[in-house]
Amino acid sequence: MSIGIPGSLTWCGHAAFRITTSSGRVLFIDPFLSGNPACPAHLRRPERCDAILVTHGHGDHVGDTVDIARRTGAQVVAIVEVAEWLSRKGVGQVIGMNKGGTVQVAGVDVTMVHAYHSSSIRDGSQTLYGGEAAGYVVTMNGFTFYHAGDTNVFGDMRLIADLYAPKLALLPIGDHYTMSPKEAALAVELLRVQHVVPMHHGTFPVLSGTPDSLERLLAGKREVSIHALRPGDSLN
Repeated sequence: MSIGIPGSLTWCGHAAFRITTSSGRVLFIDPFLSGNPACPAHLRRPERCDAILVTHGHGDHVGDTVDIARRTGAQVVAIVEVAEWLSRKGVGQVIGMNKGGTVQVAGVDVTMVHAYHSSSIRDGSQTLYGGEAAGYVVTMNGFTFYHAGDTNVFGDMRLIADLYAPKLALLPIGDHYTMSPKEAALAVELLRVQHVVPMHHGTFPVLSGTPDSLERLLAGKREVSIHALRPGDSLN
């Protein structure tokens, strides 16, 4: 389906997305691929990657970042604590940043914004501090979208709307570890977006929220399109 993205956005399952820009650059957000039971086989080992955005340190979001970055030379954007850990793991091009900052990678502008969630890094038998969880606002050729990362709903999502006016939001709806559909419905109201892709649902049984539930909660409240992608589906 076309919603005006200058390129394409593919859901890889869970919170993982592949973005291909109109110039052919490839970015991944939270590339939990090889260990992701929802990820289609043809997406699990990307050969091309120019940049990776990591929202926080949990394994189902860092995913295959180290392997992909080592093989492809991709730049990796992450909050400073996760960035430092990635550097120690041999990732050569790491941009450590923090909330409110903007960087340009692979020809797109990336702003790190707030998320409410825990963050830690499993490193062998150790559990390391992973800084704070974050989301990203991404602008490519005038089209802006928001990847919320793992979060509950929070009132300052309206500031994201005021500051960046995203057209599309990628929102977790699975419940238990993130927003439920009930909270995601309020997030849609706060963000004032025209399009929503539900994510972080269905990967494991505990993530029980569904796109249908979100659609029912939004019925009659706001004119917004809910794109219930299946893993491997794309928007452009």
